[in-house]
Amino acid sequence: MANLKDLKVRIASVQSTRKITSAMKMVAAAKLRRAQEAAEAARPYAERMERMLGSLAASLGGVDGAPKMLAGTGSDQVQLLVAFTADRGLCGGFNGSIVRQVRKMAHELKADSKTVKILFVGRKAHDVLKREYANETVDMITGLGKKNIHFSEAAQVADKITEMFDAGEFDVCTVVFNRFQSAMTQIVTPQQLIPFNPPAVEDGDDDTTDQGPKSVYIFEPEEEEILADLLPRNLAVQIFQALLESAASEHGARMTAMDNATRNAGDMIDGLTMTYNRTRQAVITKELIEIISGAEAL
Repeated sequence: MANLKDLKVRIASVQSTRKITSAMKMVAAAKLRRAQEAAEAARPYAERMERMLGSLAASLGGVDGAPKMLAGTGSDQVQLLVAFTADRGLCGGFNGSIVRQVRKMAHELKADSKTVKILFVGRKAHDVLKREYANETVDMITGLGKKNIHFSEAAQVADKITEMFDAGEFDVCTVVFNRFQSAMTQIVTPQQLIPFNPPAVEDGDDDTTDQGPKSVYIFEPEEEEILADLLPRNLAVQIFQALLESAASEHGARMTAMDNATRNAGDMIDGLTMTYNRTRQAVITKELIEIISGAEAL
């Protein structure tokens, strides 16, 4: 039978834990609202920019002299994976889902005789994969978005990737991040950024499906010059969007995890309290029996 003092200490410990998880839940809920609004506000711009670049790239039709970010290097031998995770834990399966996806992609690429390089944006994925993929690790970028996500931070990551691409260190770049859907649901999303991969157009989304005469565009300057300027900007925009989506997903996952932890702590406190009361009652009953037995013996 458990000691009453030990039960009281354990109940007090769980109550303290519940206060912490409850506070973390409220903080995450407050941050989630702002992060969700920022991610949803940025989506139309990022999606429209991708569609515009896709339309512009299609007009070139593989013409010689296309920008390297569009045409690629002519090979896909060296693959760069950019993993977006958090710097902190206690957010459910948010970090674990990215780790599993990166590990899966790296394994498949290696099985296909490709060379894999990994750039970590956030500490947690690096902490898990640093031993398994020590030779494949390029760098780790941490401390982004401590208060809010700024475009300048995304531009720093984009500049790092651009420098590596210009130096010929990789052929294909794919980012892996959690796209925010709801506080309980985050969708792991791999997205190829280099060379530029036009987004798939769903039925009814393409402007060419509209009835009536089609618009004729005249570009000034030429398409090649426009793409040479817009493709690096698009890289920064898409990374900025990935950071916003990842931040919203992290806060949503943390809020859900801390809510579950708070509920579990409450259930544990109820169970321990019941055990404490039963143990206390048993101790009192035992003492009464001993007193009565002693009195009868006299």
